[in-house]
Amino acid sequence: MKNKPLISLIFNFLNSISIATLGAFILSWPLLALFIVIQKTNILVNQPLGTIMHNYTQLLEYLICPFIKKLNMSNFPTSSSAAEHFFECKSLFELALIMFIIGLIIYFYLKRRKKLNYISLTKFEALFFMILPIIVLPFALMNFDSFFITFHHLLFNNSNWLFNPETDPIINVLSEGFFAACFAVAGIIYELYYASFILRK
Repeated sequence: MKNKPLISLIFNFLNSISIATLGAFILSWPLLALFIVIQKTNILVNQPLGTIMHNYTQLLEYLICPFIKKLNMSNFPTSSSAAEHFFECKSLFELALIMFIIGLIIYFYLKRRKKLNYISLTKFEALFFMILPIIVLPFALMNFDSFFITFHHLLFNNSNWLFNPETDPIINVLSEGFFAACFAVAGIIYELYYASFILRK
C-alpha cells in the first residue's frame, strides 16, 4: 500500500462511507415500514402506518435537503432538544451528500480523461478496507445497545439524542431493531463497495 498514492485511499474511503450512509438513508424508509408492521409500533403512537410514513418522509426530506431549514412533522411534535439533534444529523447527512456528489464529479472527470487508475484500488487494498469494520462487528453483534450509545458519544457532544417518548413520540416507532437494520444495511453497502474491486478481472 505504500506505493499507492494516498489520494486514492482517501477518495475511496470517503466515497464508501458516503455511499453507505446515503444508501442506508434511502432504504430506511421501507425498513421502517417493515418494522412498524412486524413490531406493531403504530399502536404505541396511535397512528396508522400511512400517517407515520408521511411524517417520516417529512423527517427524511428535512435531513437531506439544504433548502428545508425547519423540521415540521405534521402529526408528531418535536421538542427543542430533539430538534437540535435532528439538526446535527442533518449536517452529517448533508455532508455525506456533498462527499457523494464530489466523488461522482471526480469519477466521471477521470473516466472521461481515461485516468480511473488514479482512484483504483488493488485487491489487497480493497480487502484491507473490507476487514476494518470487523474490528467493531463482534461488539455490535453482542450488544447493539452499547454500540449504539458509543456511536452517539463519538459523533455528538451532548445527550440530545436521548429522546423522551412523552415529548417526542416519533422515537416509539424508531425502534432499536430498526436502527440495527439501518446499520446492517450501511455495513453491507460498504462491504459491497470494496468487494467490487476484488471481483474485477
